[in-house]
Amino acid sequence: MSTEAPTQFSYRAQKELTIWSGYPEYQPLKTFEKPETATRAFQYSKYGHAYAYATNESVKVYDAGSLEQWCEIKRPNVIDLWLSPQGSFVATWERPTKLEDGSGSRNLIVWDAKTGEEIASFSQKAQNNWNFQWTDDEKYCARMVTGEVQFWESRNAGKAVWARLKLEGIAQFSLSPGKSPAVAVFVPERKGAPAIVRLFSVPSFNQPLSNKTFFKADRIQTFWNDLGTSLLVLTQTDVDKTGKSYYGETNLYYLAVAGTFDCRVPLDKEGPIHDVTWGPDSKEFVVVYGSMPAKSTLFDHRANPVHSFGIDPRNFVKFNPQGRTICIAGFGNLNGTIDLWDRKSLTKVKSFQAPNASHCEWSPCGRYLLTATLTPRLRVDNGFKMWHHTGTLIYEESVNELYQVGFRPEPASKYPMRSISPAPKPIKVLSTLNADVKPIAKPLGAYRPPHMRSGGAPTSLAQREADMAAGRSTSGPRKIPGAPVGAKFASKNKKDGKKEAAPPAAAKPTPVNAEETQKKIRNLEKKLRQIRELKDKQTKGDTIEPAQLQKIGTEPSVMRELAGLRALL
Repeated sequence: MSTEAPTQFSYRAQKELTIWSGYPEYQPLKTFEKPETATRAFQYSKYGHAYAYATNESVKVYDAGSLEQWCEIKRPNVIDLWLSPQGSFVATWERPTKLEDGSGSRNLIVWDAKTGEEIASFSQKAQNNWNFQWTDDEKYCARMVTGEVQFWESRNAGKAVWARLKLEGIAQFSLSPGKSPAVAVFVPERKGAPAIVRLFSVPSFNQPLSNKTFFKADRIQTFWNDLGTSLLVLTQTDVDKTGKSYYGETNLYYLAVAGTFDCRVPLDKEGPIHDVTWGPDSKEFVVVYGSMPAKSTLFDHRANPVHSFGIDPRNFVKFNPQGRTICIAGFGNLNGTIDLWDRKSLTKVKSFQAPNASHCEWSPCGRYLLTATLTPRLRVDNGFKMWHHTGTLIYEESVNELYQVGFRPEPASKYPMRSISPAPKPIKVLSTLNADVKPIAKPLGAYRPPHMRSGGAPTSLAQREADMAAGRSTSGPRKIPGAPVGAKFASKNKKDGKKEAAPPAAAKPTPVNAEETQKKIRNLEKKLRQIRELKDKQTKGDTIEPAQLQKIGTEPSVMRELAGLRALL
């Protein structure tokens, strides 16, 4: 039995919000008083100091360690919330309303997390990219408005602006982690001019530290290393003009904050970029890229390829916090195969399956991998599983209508890196599953989309976010209330479906009926038009019904299915 203090995690279901201890207890903490009404969201602060949740009555904030309540904020209409890195502040967002004088309501509010005192309030129509950003030490905070990013000293947020970073056409910004904060700003292509990413030291905005221009970028996602010294920029277009991919063209760029080095990351397989992650030492990163089956490659701090993990149907990658084990997996409309790699020897430790998983993250101790099946992406077989870092399933819990689950972040230094060790005996595994999971044989023949396999329906991974809350970027995908939180860029494809059976290794392809396929393509294109109309309404601040929000959330899976059908013609 481990002598380390148990880790902590929380989950939110339709009828309950609870906090549990991790290995070896796996049971609810009695010191946490569950809310009596349904919750809309919960979040841990980036470094695990604070925990907050919102109901239809109020927002409550706690010390995440002792679970002592800090404050209760009586706001009945909070849809989403966000904690500052150290947990000193909490920001809330409500649906905007028009006041009698025609002005917009101050629906974005920043509060003192300890006292519940209001610090600042703003009018913020769109929910996308609404959240405030703070530097890691919380000394400064920032918010984007038309044509500029405004900075304040955190305690004086909303008062006189401390500094302004003005840039015409700015569409996204992201503050770096680390002791010397920098800010990355993005301006999309305009009137034939290329897109721009610029890095500035806070608050020296006269001269950029680094500057990169490129075409084929309607939007970006930013991936900072933990030290805040390097930035990966994942660019995406809305449409791939070459016709090779329906869901846009992607590229990856590397920028050193010091301005001494930048480049386009060399990817030697055509197709979309599915996932990107930095190693905890900030000196290496892994990219999963290319048309399926995809390629996974480890790069060094100068974007040189170091090691190929092979070509397989995979679209997710994550180092454990100690950097010893790498999880490379295939979620979404793939069959849930997970490969665990030893970073030291670069050998595969184990392959196993977590079918229908829509969330995946490491425990802070780096010894356990959490997978979960969340609603509304899949409304059956909801629950979570804990896997030892050797690939053995040691705990499983069924949870009806599970919306969100996540570990409390803790410093990796609290849990020193250890060698690969034997798995403990399973603590609780449902009788329908086999705890002794056998390695998955590599499928034979060409990769085929799941909707064209017999007995299978597409499934998906919903995860950023924190996701993976730690290191989350405001340039990431919009969160949908009631939907899984912490989703990641190219693995957040939501689609309800029946549980997918893994196809036989040598299954024969389903014959393609061109006329039927064309009909399906037209129906999917119609769905995409409807979704984009809803997104336009949402951007304008119009009221969006829950069913419409859910429809917006299906956009990635519709695009992926459409791409798969077009590939068959």
